[in-house]
Amino acid sequence: MTPNFILSTPTQRVVSHTMEDLNDLTLQDLCRACAAQADIIIELVDIGVVTPLGQTPEVWRFTGLHLQHAKVALRLHRDLGVNFAGAALALQLMEEVDELKAQLRRMAVVE
Repeated sequence: MTPNFILSTPTQRVVSHTMEDLNDLTLQDLCRACAAQADIIIELVDIGVVTPLGQTPEVWRFTGLHLQHAKVALRLHRDLGVNFAGAALALQLMEEVDELKAQLRRMAVVE
């Protein structure tokens, strides 16, 4: 089941979304959704936790997957004291584990 979350629009209208719904978040949207300052999100981009489309913060566009990664990195940092480079590594390892699990499931179906 895909988790829902609330995103306030610039007019402060609240909209419920799933991660897959989001493909065009601005830096400000991501900041609001993560309850983080822009400089923190920029640091996550610099470290490689998220890789937005666009060359500068003013035109960056993020997806639901970027939002998910940013939230995990921020939670690791806040709750466990993991620095953002460590959070980037943890995210990479979690993705590899998910990929390996998917491969195992595919192999089990073939047998």
